Amino acid sequence: MPEFDWTPYRHLFTEKKVPAKTTLLREGEIARQAYLIQKGCLRLWFNNNGRDITFQFFFEGQAVSSLESFRNGKPSLFSIESLEPCVLQVITKKNFDKLLAEVPEFKALVEENTYQRLEHYASLFLSLIRDTPPQRYQKLIDEHPEIARRIPQHYIASYLGITPVSLSRIRNKAGKKGG
Repeated sequence: MPEFDWTPYRHLFTEKKVPAKTTLLREGEIARQAYLIQKGCLRLWFNNNGRDITFQFFFEGQAVSSLESFRNGKPSLFSIESLEPCVLQVITKKNFDKLLAEVPEFKALVEENTYQRLEHYASLFLSLIRDTPPQRYQKLIDEHPEIARRIPQHYIASYLGITPVSLSRIRNKAGKKGG
């Protein structure tokens, strides 16, 4: 990730503290803000015929918004919710666009962040097609151990595309193999 000194641009951000289970953006709303996580964890999710489907988690140092909605003013395809108490740096669309236009280092940071999101979505998509649920779980804990430590199991199951009961079985089998 490109290095970026935020200090000269701090005045463009507002600090926001939110408790766990706070909805920052609802599916169908227009995203008017982007968030930089100082402390805590956010998840992106959508409603699929009454089922809550989680498709990404974000932690300290990561930026979050509904990219398509924030950029183009279209209704968001998903919701953003805090899973832990969070301290966020919030930037408005106007200030974001100002930084993007005037600061090449910020533009490079945004591009890198966008590429990382695209890589994540491609990897998730292929894994859901190619890998078995136990393989998806193992890959998740190998690549992102903080998720296994910090995220409630029902959200992990949703992210993996399985039921909480299936996840429990997979975890029990993995524990027996390791022990």
